[in-house]
Amino acid sequence: MNTDADFEIFLVTFPGLEPVLCAEAQAKGFREPMAVKGGVTVRGGWPEVWRANLEIRGASRVLARIGAFRAFHLAQLDKRARRLAWGDVLRPDVPVRVEASCKGSRIYHAGAAAQRIATAIREELGAPVSAEAEIQVKARIDDDLCTVSIDTSGESLHKRNHKEAVNKAPMRESLASLFLRQCGYDGAEPVVDPMCGSGTFVIEAAEIAAGLHPGRSRRFAFEMLAGFDEAAWQRLRGTGGGTRPDLRFHGSDRDAGAVAMSRANAERAGVADLTEFRHHAISDLAPPAGPPGLVIVNPPYGNRIGDSKSLYPLYGALGQTLLARFSGWRVGLVTSDPSLARTTLLPFEPPSAPVSNGGVRVTLFRTGPLP
Repeated sequence: MNTDADFEIFLVTFPGLEPVLCAEAQAKGFREPMAVKGGVTVRGGWPEVWRANLEIRGASRVLARIGAFRAFHLAQLDKRARRLAWGDVLRPDVPVRVEASCKGSRIYHAGAAAQRIATAIREELGAPVSAEAEIQVKARIDDDLCTVSIDTSGESLHKRNHKEAVNKAPMRESLASLFLRQCGYDGAEPVVDPMCGSGTFVIEAAEIAAGLHPGRSRRFAFEMLAGFDEAAWQRLRGTGGGTRPDLRFHGSDRDAGAVAMSRANAERAGVADLTEFRHHAISDLAPPAGPPGLVIVNPPYGNRIGDSKSLYPLYGALGQTLLARFSGWRVGLVTSDPSLARTTLLPFEPPSAPVSNGGVRVTLFRTGPLP
């Protein structure tokens, strides 16, 4: 593995949120960030791949693009796949699996394409091929151009390794971080979540404010690649989280189990001292002392928890409480049903396009500072 190499790195994210992730990549100092369909491309070498996995909050995974070539039929795919310098990236003693997709190409059978590439790797490098392998090679054949990438993340990056306890219909940490960024949150203001569930928004906000890297507690697939530099990785991993902000992040829920869950998750994430979780109803919600900030909430919605008609009173009570007590605060509300959002009577700006959260199309509704 040449740490001086320079190639394209693809940060996968939720379709519709590519510009938000692009802004994050830019803020974190990655080179040439560009929003494209399904993610963001940046340029760099292996140290940037490690850093993207460690530091980027809004990505689902990080792909290292290691080669591209034209292939008009399977025999040509086989021949050109064998020319790739697999030994520069993969280890002969570590199993791999290959996944292929074909679009608008003369090679149209993805399974056959994956099989040819897997055979090339096995015969040229000697690496075993296994459907259960942690290292995944991805080949995308689009308009007869085959782009070969290595999935350097392994498990999806929303798995921070802090949240053991989850409630029904949890929000993915990566999506929560992008919604926080869309609401203009940068770690410099308090955050309140009055339906905190397992604490995702509150914990993400506290981690951002404390400068903690999202990938600090987990392992990654790139640790099993050829030439991985353990010492350099440990030095990089040791950065971040040097300061504790003079801010608190607040969650509450009418479910006592959710509150206990959130506290345990905050403890595991190392932000228990920055967070406060309380058990009470929406009607008892009051702003914390100090300057206004952001209220962000992912309430139940019909196709997620149950029947939406029964939720109108809950959304109405939320809107009433926020309008009465949270003057100067901004609000971000995530729901799959625009009519539920309207029930709050909050002065929402025109919403952005819906995104998929666990197969459900959800929309972030935002306000400016409340009157």
